[in-house]
Amino acid sequence: MSKYDPLRDYLRRRTGEVRCTFDQVSDLVPDGLPPSAYRYEAWWANSDRTHPQSRSWGDAGFTAHPDLARGLVRFVPKEGLL
Repeated sequence: MSKYDPLRDYLRRRTGEVRCTFDQVSDLVPDGLPPSAYRYEAWWANSDRTHPQSRSWGDAGFTAHPDLARGLVRFVPKEGLL
């Protein structure tokens, strides 16, 4: 079990693009998001399945597209999955 499972489950219940503030995502995750999520786009990388956060939205059928300056992330459905 990953601490990011609640994020995965939240996204699985959604259809279409999902927009969230980093703080909204942090509220879904036990112990919140790490500081690196607020500072580095690499934290939101979609291609690194070794990171549990990337697996969470990937397993839900989404890719993450952060906007660090605004503190927002768009979760976009992967083609053909939703």
